[in-house]
Amino acid sequence: MSTFTITEASESTSWRAHAHCRGADPGLWFNDAYYRRARLICFTCPVKDPCLEYAIVHDEVQGMWGGASERERRKMRRQRRREAST
Repeated sequence: MSTFTITEASESTSWRAHAHCRGADPGLWFNDAYYRRARLICFTCPVKDPCLEYAIVHDEVQGMWGGASERERRKMRRQRRREAST
């Protein structure tokens, strides 16, 4: 299997073909009640890092991406902005 860099994640979506969530019920990633199950799938996914990076770079505000909820991604974005400004 291919590996994907963070740069590729923000420029392409080819990593999606290798995602463990392909074919799974989309409701798992967009329903707070199922986030625990979604995280378990993300935890073992070979492309969770590029998935998360894609969501952060593209300001995805809904759903679970790369094992991180909306709230967690907002926190990551704020942290990156703080780090970039120093």
